[in-house]
Amino acid sequence: MAASVNNHVLPETTSTCLTQKITGAHNFVITNFSQLDGMGRGKYVSSGNFTIGGCSWKLKLYPDGEGETNDKVAYTSGFYRFLEGPAGTRIKASLSFFTKDDHQAVSKQKGQKKRNGRGNNVLGFEGGMRTVEPGEEWGWPKFIRKSRLRELAAASNDCFTIRFVVTVFKVRTDDAATIEVPPSSLYLDFARMLEDEEGTDVTINVGERFFLAHKYVLAARSKVFRAQLFGVMKESFAECIQIDGMEPSVFERLLYFIYTDSLSEKYEGNKIVAIQHLLVAADRYGLNRLRLICEEKLCSWIDVHSVATTLVLAEQHQCVQLKDACLDFMAWRDVLGPVMKTEGFKHLTVSCPMIMAEILDKIASAKIE
Repeated sequence: MAASVNNHVLPETTSTCLTQKITGAHNFVITNFSQLDGMGRGKYVSSGNFTIGGCSWKLKLYPDGEGETNDKVAYTSGFYRFLEGPAGTRIKASLSFFTKDDHQAVSKQKGQKKRNGRGNNVLGFEGGMRTVEPGEEWGWPKFIRKSRLRELAAASNDCFTIRFVVTVFKVRTDDAATIEVPPSSLYLDFARMLEDEEGTDVTINVGERFFLAHKYVLAARSKVFRAQLFGVMKESFAECIQIDGMEPSVFERLLYFIYTDSLSEKYEGNKIVAIQHLLVAADRYGLNRLRLICEEKLCSWIDVHSVATTLVLAEQHQCVQLKDACLDFMAWRDVLGPVMKTEGFKHLTVSCPMIMAEILDKIASAKIE
């Protein structure tokens, strides 16, 4: 009887518990730190809301510390807040301090939980992983010594970056097998076709360089090329297109995007200038996605030396969001003075004299706020 039971084959089913790990980072750039120094204990500046792993977060920096302490040494506190996401989310997080110049982490610690409710009761936690609930704050009351922070900020133009890295762990159960489909390699195929020059049927002359391309690819991607190659203008261009007013390196980058729908990250010289020229080219050939990519990059690279020339570009090409970002940057206290000393500002006053009124209005509004 025992043998018959042991030899009996039971029907089986299988389910799989999968743990997904999503890691992301957010850089919180602090400028003009000396103006935040001394704002008082418990007062903070916060980052914008951002999303990592399907959850919403925000960073808080307390220049003079998060709460009262018996320590004789003053500390700056750093916290992150879990704004939105599933209850009981499992995470692993770190906070680092970077200077603008050397980009080296000088502080990286395990965090502590800041309890909601009365008082400033701060408890430590064990291990690198933890479970968090929406509305909770975790962080580092003694993130970095105040004296050390002042030294580092002073040595890097009063600027530094707080980098938050978080890994979100998600668990799901699958009751069926899945087939993994590889990502599309279409852009690689088109990049190879451009590089090999196989089947090219049009020559494009830019400066002293000649580029071989495919008419139908150009026409499919750009309405300007479509008009030149297949519209009423096609007879005058024949098999060769002459492009004036553009550097060969800029067109090469433009052509790469046309074929791959991605931006080459190889830069020769000043990358800001390269992307500024590429934005002009994208606007000229009706490549709206490339134009927005250029706007996004220029927006993230705004600084004292580039903001004036970028503002001219935004004004001339109706880049509304990029223009607003430039005006907001120039409205910051003590920023306009250094900007006015740059060659780019001289170019701004000549090219777009009417925009000076908008700059002054933005500064006045910032003071009122």
